[in-house]
Amino acid sequence: MALSLDTGVPWVMCQQSDAPDPIINTCNGFYCDQFTPNSNNKPKMWTENWSGWFLSFGGAVPYRPVEDLAFAVARFFQRGGTFQNYYMYHGGTNFDRTSGGPFISTSYDYDAPLDEYGLIRQPKWGHLKDLHKAIKLCEAALVATDPTYPSLGPNLEATVYKTGSGLCSAFLANIGTNSDVTVKFNGNSYLLPAWSVSILPDCKNVVFNTAKINSVTLVPSFSRQSLQVAADSSDAIGSGWSYINEPVGISKDDAFTKPGLLEQIKTTADQSDYLWYSLSTNIKADEPLLEDGSKTVLHVQSLGHALHAFINGKLVGSGYGSSSNAKVTVDFPIALAPGKNTFDLLSLTVGLQNYGAFYEKTGAGITGPVQLKGSGNGTNIDLSSQQWTYQTGLKGEELNFPSGSSTQWDSKSTLPKLQPLVWYKTTFDAPAGSEPVAIDFTGMGKGEAWVNGQSIGRYWPTYVSQNGGCTDPCNYRGAYSSNKCLKNCGKPSQSLYHVPRSWLKSSGNTLVLFEEIGGDPTKISFVTKQLGSSLCSHVTDSHPLPVDMWGSDSKIQRKPGPVLSLECPNPNQVISSIKFASFGTPLGTCGSFSRGRCSSARSLSVVRQACVGSKSCSIGVSVNTFGDPCKGVMKSLAVEASCT
Repeated sequence: MALSLDTGVPWVMCQQSDAPDPIINTCNGFYCDQFTPNSNNKPKMWTENWSGWFLSFGGAVPYRPVEDLAFAVARFFQRGGTFQNYYMYHGGTNFDRTSGGPFISTSYDYDAPLDEYGLIRQPKWGHLKDLHKAIKLCEAALVATDPTYPSLGPNLEATVYKTGSGLCSAFLANIGTNSDVTVKFNGNSYLLPAWSVSILPDCKNVVFNTAKINSVTLVPSFSRQSLQVAADSSDAIGSGWSYINEPVGISKDDAFTKPGLLEQIKTTADQSDYLWYSLSTNIKADEPLLEDGSKTVLHVQSLGHALHAFINGKLVGSGYGSSSNAKVTVDFPIALAPGKNTFDLLSLTVGLQNYGAFYEKTGAGITGPVQLKGSGNGTNIDLSSQQWTYQTGLKGEELNFPSGSSTQWDSKSTLPKLQPLVWYKTTFDAPAGSEPVAIDFTGMGKGEAWVNGQSIGRYWPTYVSQNGGCTDPCNYRGAYSSNKCLKNCGKPSQSLYHVPRSWLKSSGNTLVLFEEIGGDPTKISFVTKQLGSSLCSHVTDSHPLPVDMWGSDSKIQRKPGPVLSLECPNPNQVISSIKFASFGTPLGTCGSFSRGRCSSARSLSVVRQACVGSKSCSIGVSVNTFGDPCKGVMKSLAVEASCT
């Protein structure tokens, strides 16, 4: 069918090893250097190079070191790759209810070279830019001939693209994870760090090594401000809030009754995250569940993803699954009264599975059993097969509370806080400036938010990641996986939620929240994100020259040794101060550099003279510049600077 459309361009199938001719089967993954198409007539294509990984509610934040990402790309082109595409190159936001999963967060930043807010992530963006410039320098040889593979030794691989007309480019790889190795190639010696690739566009000079970063590191910063209610509201922060209580249980005319418990997705057709399961039942005065000393437990089993249980209109508890197991099983102690008792169970989804075989069969919602258990006397009443009443969605959704235009908003009564099922509304002025904007939902529980009627997505700052398992910094050497490099352990998976500037007016914006479990909206705040005024670089005396200087006739290109370059991120900034500078054996990472056992006394003065007052600067990393503070030792230059 696809071929019959005569599109005039080839079709590809990702991760489909038996794609029939002439459709091209392609590779998705963290590494594709070992991938081979199912026909010699098909190019070797990498359709998804995972630059990081997605965040899940309840999970720590994954990230992928750029040294490993660059290694994967260089290996792919070293071994005959023709096309490589980053997934993701630009992170983003799962606005509205578009996040998949289940449990994929609203942020889809993905540790991408361009972050969720559209800002460059350094050094990842710059190092990949340098990588592709280096590969581009090899293009003429790569497309002209097939490679040869001269032997270098165990865990070492040389790949040479050489033509009879004199074109020659080479890749030298050390795929070992432990030891740096010095190799002989074409009569010259080359130091290959573990898990790295050196690129030699002329088969002689290293223009790039995947483990040696010349790009600067930028430290992003967030400026926080309280929610400024609009000028036409009261001057007091937070006093501009109004609210509407969402009814507990059935409140809409389209509710219906069925015997037994229904699967949620088929029932709601994903028109809402929410499905009410409601039941009224009479408990006789002589029922054993009401005997003195008997403690009744409500037992509920659900396919997921979360539920809130209300007994006689009161919240008795909540339960939720996780990205690894969406199912929910809860046991809530409850108090029943003689006569009529109402059971209102609010089941909700947190993004639907959207990948894999037969994912439409996974299901969600309360499929049972739902039981009342008497802990003192062994009584067990199964409510699963009774006549349940169902309601898709919330009354507030039906009445379009997210638009903020309803006449039901109450601004006169005391604002309810830490109460379940409350809609909140306020108006606010946009933060000054042009920097990207986010809302910090610390103080809220779980729900969804709308700005000027547009959903910015689900918020859930109370879902905290596990305490253990984080690795920051992470050793880039060795195969990457989605749980190898994690940060933010023991903290909310996501506290900041992106609000596009294009959605905002300078004043009079409307913010609407639906809070499921209880929060205090007066505690939320705005933040704006900047690339930051701090920048760092750490360059060793074995780094290659910056690739931008390859083949240039500039004086700096002829200096012995590599170059450390700094440049302020914004065009109107200059380097105003040098916070740290050490040539020798400096330790640590950006923001926490310290001097090692040797450091040139001239480090700070040389860097200050070269950089302060300029938008950018370049310094030769060699003993010619700084003197030799410790002879016979490999040295490096670490610098942290401020821009204003």
